Amino acid sequence: AHAQDTSRDSTATTLSASLAGSQAQFTNWQQGGLNAIALTAGLTGEHERFDDRWEQSYDLNMSIGVVKQDTLALRKSNDLIRLEAALRYRGDGFFRTFEPTIAATFRSQFAPGFNFDKDPLKGGRTPPVKVSDFLAPGIFAQSIGLTYDQGTWFKQRFGLGAKQTVVTITRLRPLYNMELDDEVRVEGGLESRTDVNRELIPNVRYKSSLGLFAAFNQPDMPDVTWDNILTIKANEWLTTKLEVVVLLDRDVDPGAQVKQVLSVGVLVSLI
Repeated sequence: AHAQDTSRDSTATTLSASLAGSQAQFTNWQQGGLNAIALTAGLTGEHERFDDRWEQSYDLNMSIGVVKQDTLALRKSNDLIRLEAALRYRGDGFFRTFEPTIAATFRSQFAPGFNFDKDPLKGGRTPPVKVSDFLAPGIFAQSIGLTYDQGTWFKQRFGLGAKQTVVTITRLRPLYNMELDDEVRVEGGLESRTDVNRELIPNVRYKSSLGLFAAFNQPDMPDVTWDNILTIKANEWLTTKLEVVVLLDRDVDPGAQVKQVLSVGVLVSLI
């Protein structure tokens, strides 16, 4: 934001919708194969408003995808709701370089998720077993700290943070290391956020967000949320997108959770 002209109030807004899909069908195909169809829809947007002293920023990323293979029932392949907001104050001297910031994020999903291989709740249920839903979990986070803005493609924020994990479905709470009668787990700790948004070559953009949260009671085991999106624009409406997400939360799983989505589809700018 330092590279922007802040001599007067300004706003900038983008909102884009995307639709991507793939289809495969085989008839008497001796090499074998599965008939399949997959669709993914998404909505992304950013809004910034700034003046001489204050900058507000909002970021939206929502997507839902389904896949259908042969005789298998329709399954969810991608599901995300992510909202982020930040308010920064541009002061003088030290606070011109490191700007006081308050920020909040929300992350969840639209539809139920299932484990098709086993019952992780160990209740003897026959798969598929429901393991997630909207607000099960829902992750809320708030922070107050300082932001260093390189001005064109790099930002770093660090400070104090709070995190609330909400699981509204009682029987799913043990999956997120919560007692059955505890709907919310509240944690306080240190927070760091690193953002990269850069055009690598013409029509190829890399956007990355690395979030770290170290709870005071587990400082050696920080939670990690790392979102990476590589977008290649063939023209104004046709794009190829590679998304890789890495989550590490030892309250949920001792290992890293990884999601990778490669899609080719239509991208339409709404604003």
